[in-house]
Amino acid sequence: MLEAIVAVYADWGIGANGTQSVVVRADRRHFREVTGGAAVLVGRKTLADFPGGRPLKNRKNIILSRTCGPVEGAVVARSAEEALAAAGEGERTFVIGGESVYRALFPHLDRVFVTKLRCRPHSDAFFPDLDADPAWRIAEAGEEQEEDGIAYRFLTYVRLRADGAPAPAPGNRTRMPL
Repeated sequence: MLEAIVAVYADWGIGANGTQSVVVRADRRHFREVTGGAAVLVGRKTLADFPGGRPLKNRKNIILSRTCGPVEGAVVARSAEEALAAAGEGERTFVIGGESVYRALFPHLDRVFVTKLRCRPHSDAFFPDLDADPAWRIAEAGEEQEEDGIAYRFLTYVRLRADGAPAPAPGNRTRMPL
């Protein structure tokens, strides 16, 4: 099962000029909790936006890039297929951005953890609008919260299988009621 985690704005924007325009501290904590100990698939430009431009601690880092050289603490994959192979069978793996990496791996996603921020800053990068895609539905929704005047909520979307059932949840996940 391939999963993604993303913070989106009201228009499904994810940032501008290679960085998030609006950041909520609770989203960063949520990201660490959800992805801790898992493999993460990230693009070269998103990696450059991380603290110190270094791979994330306590995760297997896989960088999807045709132009990136070797990176200490990470595996560099040149294609989506190579990135998926590097993640390994049965290992929990999250796509964490940016836009081109999300799009390249979107057909393989079964579950997406979305922090939806109720604001609309300028964005030049976007995540596909799962609300408008009939192949996806909300499986879990947290209560709306607010931080520094920005309303947000944590949502989990699942891709529906051909029989209309949602993709199975990975083990050891706590479900939030809708």
